[in-house]
Amino acid sequence: MTNQNFLVSVVMPCLNEEETLGVCIEKAQRTLEALGMQGEIIVADNGSTDNSVAIAEDLGARVVHQSTRGYGAAYLAGFAAAKGQYIVMGDSDDTYDFTDLERFITPLQNGYDFVIGNRFKGEILPGAMPWARRYIGNPILSGILRILFGTYISDSHCGMRAFTAEAYKRMDLKTTGMEFASEMVIKAVQSELKILEIPITYHTRRGESKLNAIRDAWRHIRFMLKYKFSNQTEHD
Repeated sequence: MTNQNFLVSVVMPCLNEEETLGVCIEKAQRTLEALGMQGEIIVADNGSTDNSVAIAEDLGARVVHQSTRGYGAAYLAGFAAAKGQYIVMGDSDDTYDFTDLERFITPLQNGYDFVIGNRFKGEILPGAMPWARRYIGNPILSGILRILFGTYISDSHCGMRAFTAEAYKRMDLKTTGMEFASEMVIKAVQSELKILEIPITYHTRRGESKLNAIRDAWRHIRFMLKYKFSNQTEHD
């Protein structure tokens, strides 16, 4: 991570999100300005072939390029470039509301290390989350995390999160796929970070979803089992 020149770095991964990326950037920029916070918007581009990069650059966001495909890979590149004391992450498909930054940043200023949204305690708008993911996939994956790692986070796959630069270093994140979301929660708990869950609204995305429910769920489960039992073996 580079020297800290900003209070807030907002990091968005991007793969062909020309329909929504501009809206997300502008929401974040307007909100930081309204809050009087010095910040930067970083778009971690994961190989877009549409106009996403041009849109980001035209709006003054800083674009970092990550040729290795994957949710985690994009975020790792974005976080490595971040100069903020506080880092806020969220998808660039407009499912998360970047006008909500204050509720993520203020707890960090008040001593929390890690803030994560909770869509189930907030509001999931019609069509925003498929039935199977809402009532089967997410509860099962969050439940496995709680059982294996003693986590107390009930929406462990919410993609809007914030943490301090110091907390990011302590988590020492490595994974490159969708399992990155699970790794972050596990390591936040294991690092004994002070964690806060806040209710948020989850919006219907525009454009094509990059999620593959079966593949992504398996990546989460495989990572959790491998991480749990390889670490357990090392400490036996």
